[in-house]
Amino acid sequence: MLACMNLQGRSTVSKLLVLSALTLPSVLPSQDRAALVNPLIGTTNGGNVFPGATMPFGMLQFTPEASPVNMRRMIAAPGGYEYRATKIRGFALTNVEGWGCAGGSGDVPFMPITEPVATSPSKDFRNAYSATFQHSDEKAEPGSYRVKLGNGVEVSLAAATRMGAATFRFPEGQPARVLVRTSDSESGSTDAQTSIDAKTGTVTGSVTSGNFCGYLGTEDRRSYYTLYFVARFDRPVTETGTWKDYRLTPGATTSEGGNGYGPKGFPEMGHGSGAWLGFGTGGDLRLRVAISYVSLANARANLDAESATATTYEQVAANARSTWNKRLGQIEINGGTEEQRIVFHTALYHALQTPTTYSDVNGEYTGMDRKTHHIVPGQAAQYANFSGWDIYRSQFQLLTWLDPKQGSDIAQSLYNQSLQDGGRWDRWTHLSGATHVMNGDPAAPAIADVWAFGGRSFNAKAALASLVHAADVPTKEDLSHDGCPVECVGQRPGLDQWLKLHYIPVGAPAWGPAADTLEDVTAEFGISALAGHLGDEPTRRRFAERAQYWKNLWNPNATPNEGYIMNRNADGTWAKVEGENGGPLKNFTPDTEDGFVEGSAAQYVWMVPFNVAGLFEQMGGRDKAVARLDRFFYDEKDAPAVTKSGPLHAELNNEPSIETPWLYDFAAQPWKTQQLVRQVLNTIWKNAPDGIPGNDDLGEMSSWAVFASMGLYPEIPGRAEFVLASPLFPKITVHRPAGDIQIEASSASTNAPYIQGLKLNGKPATKTWLPESFALKGGHLDFDLSDTPNKNWGIHPGDEPPSFGPK
Repeated sequence: MLACMNLQGRSTVSKLLVLSALTLPSVLPSQDRAALVNPLIGTTNGGNVFPGATMPFGMLQFTPEASPVNMRRMIAAPGGYEYRATKIRGFALTNVEGWGCAGGSGDVPFMPITEPVATSPSKDFRNAYSATFQHSDEKAEPGSYRVKLGNGVEVSLAAATRMGAATFRFPEGQPARVLVRTSDSESGSTDAQTSIDAKTGTVTGSVTSGNFCGYLGTEDRRSYYTLYFVARFDRPVTETGTWKDYRLTPGATTSEGGNGYGPKGFPEMGHGSGAWLGFGTGGDLRLRVAISYVSLANARANLDAESATATTYEQVAANARSTWNKRLGQIEINGGTEEQRIVFHTALYHALQTPTTYSDVNGEYTGMDRKTHHIVPGQAAQYANFSGWDIYRSQFQLLTWLDPKQGSDIAQSLYNQSLQDGGRWDRWTHLSGATHVMNGDPAAPAIADVWAFGGRSFNAKAALASLVHAADVPTKEDLSHDGCPVECVGQRPGLDQWLKLHYIPVGAPAWGPAADTLEDVTAEFGISALAGHLGDEPTRRRFAERAQYWKNLWNPNATPNEGYIMNRNADGTWAKVEGENGGPLKNFTPDTEDGFVEGSAAQYVWMVPFNVAGLFEQMGGRDKAVARLDRFFYDEKDAPAVTKSGPLHAELNNEPSIETPWLYDFAAQPWKTQQLVRQVLNTIWKNAPDGIPGNDDLGEMSSWAVFASMGLYPEIPGRAEFVLASPLFPKITVHRPAGDIQIEASSASTNAPYIQGLKLNGKPATKTWLPESFALKGGHLDFDLSDTPNKNWGIHPGDEPPSFGPK
């Protein structure tokens, strides 16, 4: 516990604690669970996570920005860091966990240097003034990050919610300088402002940026947010200077100018601006810095609220670790190997970083309309950064399950965004920008997820009415091809044809018509589920019917032996698929990606999670469905084929496939789900830099690993039923405000995934799923596990999870 220090009438401890107003259970384990987190997991193999300092759902991420490994790229990785990198070019104030494209944010890197500033840092912002580093000199922990650079500077970073603290320890006798690379956001900037007050050791400024996925098309090649920062150093300033483009101005204290997005959507070398400060030689230099997306005044208020003049890196790091321990302690595990415990806690850590706090301590934030707004009564914070296509599948369920009030605030944040964006619920919002990235309409299942898992403190009825209106009334953006395929501007691209034909046809605004149809039926089911929870029966029934439109793209004769979801023309005929290398159209084959998004027809055929029984019926019954699942997960030699095994097999490193391992529960062969889920956890999730199998996607993939390790999964979007595999650990306790959940499996071990028997609240149970009341009210599961499958458990009629057809 931190020692209290009376500073300006308020203790440092109390200042730091304003950043973590969490609705957590009052009694949590006191263990240092943060010690079981390895933030370097997922920093290569496309995981795209960052290893720097952040708080749970924090606004600020104080994290290293590495120079590219491949000099043909502008960034090391979308998370700003790649484990294979050998140089760091600065320590940025923001990033987003596990995203893709060419990243974004990475705002205002601070770089401690010992060399003179002789040429403009903008000449080569990827490498100029970068420093080498080695992983043996690096330590990443929840809430803090330390590294010794090749220039001899020892860097220590820690994060509060909206501010960060750093100590730069310079070598004795060496010059102590800091670059403030204001314009150098990961994806570029259109404006930057920097000002030095040498008397007070304060640097203030702003950067205007955006451009997420802007290199893919001009729709997102634009700025849509401005970040303001206030940084205060604790030593006298002995030197100042600024730069703009190639021009250095020693002694100057102001600069301005962005580095642009260039003709191809990437920032241009030779453009940009920033400043440098000198502090004499050697010794410790302490920095406190805070950000705001509203104003410099709010950044100052955030800094004052979350720190005091004498606040140190050590104090901020200790508070962050304490807060992380509370969050990580909400799921208390016992047993397992050290590797398993580290993988689990790291996955939970990654799953609890996003969405990020977006409102300032005074409740203000910049809306999607670029106007200043205030959080609504009852809302603790506005949140930002939603990768809807990803997180509706299990991450929203996890964060709401653990903290229903926070889940409510996140749902309210999404609704607030839609109000500010003319009623549009955008698929992928980055700060105050609607980027439209990915496909479908994920807001509906996401909001339904929050309600289903106990988040009830938001304007749910108004949100439902808005979602229904968006699903019923086409807008000009819905009719537009702008941004397509990847960034279609409409919430419901092709909605007019959806309402007329009951599917998205070839030629409509879409990324992939077949994939868009499957995403849209999940959205329809999400509206139906939310309406049902709210007691709106007519809307529930109407959208339950619309959720079955997937059948309109089911071609029973797609191949000589099997049916598939496939593209269809507006006239009702089945479409041919693109030929290789732009050749002539050809007949459908299951390995085609034509009509699909980041996947193939074989991978998308399973994506009807709310009506698995109906899908199996279309396939010719359970036996035929199981045979297809077996071929999907295993190759011709019966070897596992769960990732990077080609388009005919599962890709459990990406969202379209992640719900598929639980489908055996619906087919009366639950032992295959138990074996498969465990196999995936044992092989492609590991305590190593490549230990996440693909983009973590703002914690979605990590949430999958958390649920899989507990033997539970929220298979049905918008509902709170869990389908079952088996727990990895002998004892798991989930601490929730509404009641704890106890999961026990005394015989659990790495290679014992098979359920021999199960008790639910002390009574024998054979169902392969749990009712919504279990997720909401708590309960006790007691598994009997072994290394031998029990092919008589969970196989009888009524044991399978529910499916929701048109009724």
